[in-house]
Amino acid sequence: MTAVATPVLAQPRRANRPRSKWWLYVVLGLGMIAMIFPFIWMILGSFKTTAEIRSNPLGFLPEAPTLENYTQLFGRLDFATYFTNSVIVAVFVTLGNIVFSSMVGYALAKLQFAGKKLLFTLVLGTLMVPGVVTFVPLFVLTSNLGLVNSYPGLILPFLITPLGVFLMRQFIMSLPDDIIEAARIDGASEWRIFLRVIMPLCGPAVATLTILTFLGSWNNFLWPLVVATSEAKYTLPVALALYSVGQNAAQYGLMMAGAVVVVIPVLLVFIVLQRYFVQGIALTGIK
Repeated sequence: MTAVATPVLAQPRRANRPRSKWWLYVVLGLGMIAMIFPFIWMILGSFKTTAEIRSNPLGFLPEAPTLENYTQLFGRLDFATYFTNSVIVAVFVTLGNIVFSSMVGYALAKLQFAGKKLLFTLVLGTLMVPGVVTFVPLFVLTSNLGLVNSYPGLILPFLITPLGVFLMRQFIMSLPDDIIEAARIDGASEWRIFLRVIMPLCGPAVATLTILTFLGSWNNFLWPLVVATSEAKYTLPVALALYSVGQNAAQYGLMMAGAVVVVIPVLLVFIVLQRYFVQGIALTGIK
């Protein structure tokens, strides 16, 4: 009898497993540490004395933690006035950008009028102009209007920004025209369409604009330094920069304590709006 050879079944190939990307997590982890290390060092430094910071600038943990810097910040300085000024300016600037940038963005995205392309080109052109170029003419205009050392002088020049107009225009461009045409057929005016149809759909873009505008206004230093000529109108960055410098040298501990207090409101705004931020950035890209 001849043996019958049984066919050898080919074993299925194992699916190619994705290569381990441990190195990617290591790189991302190192990048995260590099980003948060200065903030941690700043927070720990706010509990150090200025003498300790000078003697050991690279020290991480405070040798003798103290609340002296925060006591001086909230006690000796008129902290409530400076904080209130910063809140008023940042809130009104942010609200102004949300309203006016959305209005201009809607007009450039969905309305037809003469000079529309030219106007949008000018908006893009102003994005390329550094702020210091228009600083002196803006101050001269503010001074001639008698707005120096006042809230309008701190707020009005920034109620609308080219970046805000660009972000809102790009987002509104992505909205379908059918909903606008349907509203017009129903007899809705352009104001009603803007308020009841467009703005409720602009949540991600408005969140992005809110974060960027609030951050820029809250940290603005140069303009309040020039326009605010009295302590009653100083904002937090200006007050901290002026009063953290003593007669002989800078008070680094007080400066770090003030920086911690300045960062907290920005972090709160970002935490509240973070889930809309990435979506807003993605949907307002260049088309």
